[in-house]
Parts: sequence; structure tokens; C-alpha cells
Amino acid sequence: NIYAAAGQWSDVAKVRKLMAERNVRKEPGWSSIRVKMDVHEFVARDRSHPQMDEIYAALESLSGQMKDAGFVSNTKLGVQDGEEKQKGHLLCYHSEKLA
Repeated sequence: NIYAAAGQWSDVAKVRKLMAERNVRKEPGWSSIRVKMDVHEFVARDRSHPQMDEIYAALESLSGQMKDAGFVSNTKLGVQDGEEKQKGHLLCYHSEKLA
């Protein structure tokens, strides 16, 4: 993440390659929320929740409202190289936002 934040994508690739060679796996982050007595857990881009279509629709609506109000995602700390628009889209479906 440090290399990604600095935009050093070749170093990111080297670290990922070393991790793969050494069979090091990063456990995906997750978020949870309690609604009444039920706990719901989410992983980024997870579609397994029974109300996921409604959750994604709400996120799209909120994202549009935020954009209209002038909000711009901070994609500088992203851990993936790519277009700013694509990184913003990935951040929209982060586990914390899904929760």
C-alpha cells in the first residue's frame, strides 16, 4: 500500500510477485453492521447479501448526489494502478460503504 500510495507501480508488482512466490495471501478486509439483532458482513464487491440489488442502488444514488454536491473521491491512496474513474468506481463498492 505504501508503494501504491506513492505511485510506484513497478515496486507494487515486485512485492505482489514475491508474495505469490512465497504463497503469502492477504485476507480480504470486511465490514459488518448490526441491524436489530442481525449482523450483516460485507466484503468489497460482494454480491451475496439477499438485498444486494437494493444496497447497490442506494450506493449509486448516494454517489450521484455526492458528485452533484462537488465531492471527489481521494483515489491517491488506492492500491491499484489504473484510470481515476475506475479507481473511484472500485472505492464506491468498498466493504465499508456496502455496510
